[in-house]
Amino acid sequence: MKFSRRTLLQTSAAAAATTGLIGAGCAESASDLKATSEEATRSAPDAGAFNLLDTAKDLMLRAYPETASSVGVDTGDYAALKSQLTDRSAAGQDKIAKEVHALLAEMKKTDTDKLSADVALDMDVVSSVFERAAEGFDFGFGDTALLNYNWSYRNSPYAVAQNTGAFVEIPSFLDASHAIATPDDADAYLSRMSAYAAQLDGESERIKADGAKGIILPDFLMDKTLGQLRGARDRDPAQWGLVTSLTGRAKDLGSYDDAAVSIATQTVIPALNRQIEALEALAPKATSDAGVWAKPNGDAYYDWTLRAGTTTTMSAEEVHQMGLDELANLQSQMEPILQSIGYTKGSVGDRMTALGADKRYHFKAGDPGRAEIMDFIETAVAEIRALMPQAFETQVPGFLKVERIAPEVEAGAPGAYGGAGSIDGTQPGHFWINLRSTDLHNKFNLADLTYHEAIPGHVWQGEYAFKQSLTRSLLAFNAYSEGWALYAQQIADELGVYKDFPVGRLGYLQSLAFRACRLVVDTGLHAKRWTREEANQWFVVNNGSNPEEVRGEIDRYCAWPGQALGYKVGHSAINRLRTKAKTELGEAFDFRRFNDALVLGGSVPMTVLERVIDNYIAKEKRG
Repeated sequence: MKFSRRTLLQTSAAAAATTGLIGAGCAESASDLKATSEEATRSAPDAGAFNLLDTAKDLMLRAYPETASSVGVDTGDYAALKSQLTDRSAAGQDKIAKEVHALLAEMKKTDTDKLSADVALDMDVVSSVFERAAEGFDFGFGDTALLNYNWSYRNSPYAVAQNTGAFVEIPSFLDASHAIATPDDADAYLSRMSAYAAQLDGESERIKADGAKGIILPDFLMDKTLGQLRGARDRDPAQWGLVTSLTGRAKDLGSYDDAAVSIATQTVIPALNRQIEALEALAPKATSDAGVWAKPNGDAYYDWTLRAGTTTTMSAEEVHQMGLDELANLQSQMEPILQSIGYTKGSVGDRMTALGADKRYHFKAGDPGRAEIMDFIETAVAEIRALMPQAFETQVPGFLKVERIAPEVEAGAPGAYGGAGSIDGTQPGHFWINLRSTDLHNKFNLADLTYHEAIPGHVWQGEYAFKQSLTRSLLAFNAYSEGWALYAQQIADELGVYKDFPVGRLGYLQSLAFRACRLVVDTGLHAKRWTREEANQWFVVNNGSNPEEVRGEIDRYCAWPGQALGYKVGHSAINRLRTKAKTELGEAFDFRRFNDALVLGGSVPMTVLERVIDNYIAKEKRG
């Protein structure tokens, strides 16, 4: 059963009439149009920088054709990209790496002191992500995703894992981002189905090469990944989401059933078999060591993922201690609420475990519960959407579709994830929810999850980012985007959504504590050499989290070292900067204008975010 809801503004006319409304996007962003009008007056240094930025944009789009479709620019000069996918072979990745190094070398020659302030900021942002990407490619194994708009939030030492690789990513990408309006679009989809099989083979080649270097999935991830691959292979191809997404959406354009099933059967399944065989050959060598420390050059790799995931220079020990301190602070806020609702004995973790077992907050089992969850999310979206004028002077549409994660991959997927739609506004942002079991979610934390993934979280923030130049819009920084999503949860709390539901506020605080625990557990696994079971146990005991959810989370951290650190590091940085703004502006501080400054500055490293907020403070002081 596939559950889906679409939540939209009532009419485009209503959207246009909204005070301060920014559209979901257009083929050219406002920044691009402004740049075009100012081109004739650019200084020579600025003109040179713009050329480099344009080259960066072109590299990212052509190296990762999925990006062009995701942001809605697979037309005109980039029309050919609509039938292509990223080359995931070793040769393809090497080619991207060489291009990244060459462009970075040119960027480093630029004297940013000679650039105008806005252009210097853009150069700093773009060159920083190219530098991190170049470092990642230099390890010579795994998957460096920093320049890939769709999956830039995660880097992995493994070319394929339960949550990494074409098998997990491409079917949902095609369903969500490959628009089908004409027969040419449908034909391009078929071409991408064949390219998907080529991606699988390219990854299989890298699995073998990395395995020869000692880069092999831990045994528990190996079992999970092979289970997913075999399960998909053994299903009727005519029922694959990869196939039905095309045949369902293109039914008015002609019959594509036979062609899609033929590619699935004759091309994709053999490629899946070859990937299964590549992993099976390595399975006997897999160990139970959960952390990347156990891999060749693993400690250096983790240091890199830590920098990439947080965009700071914090050490693993500093991050670990930050997690312990943040957890203690949050649990001190949870204590009086627990007392007020009658939970007085035991640790905060113990009492949150007991609260999680309370049937009053459970959804029904099976499909009735899945439908109940989707209705719950739709209500939460409607309620928070109505409050957005209280939090932002500048509004965006919040174009959103809520959809279940595909059943064939949900066993290895997180509890939920989300992101904005296309720049041109034709494709909605998505909030994907994991419904493998209704026990993954409860009624005191699902609204908070919705604020994180949808509005005013990832979907909402992404629409502001589209007002940057296209080059900047293609970049996402984990600590910024995930820090923002936690701050979005905080905004909802500050708007009073829990004033009549203190248990809901407990869910919100537990969610923040959950992210604090990530700082402890991720560094525990990869720097302190914790076992998988130690990490699971510590997390459940200290946060009172659902053991079923935690098992999936720990496996995620094992496959994506450092990614989970960005959330609380970014959130704490945003609050530190808000405190700074309040202190310097005093009574002139405006909550809505501060929030505008955060989102309109675009996705940036934490080091650059402080400059963005300093500029906002200076502007506010000038009046």
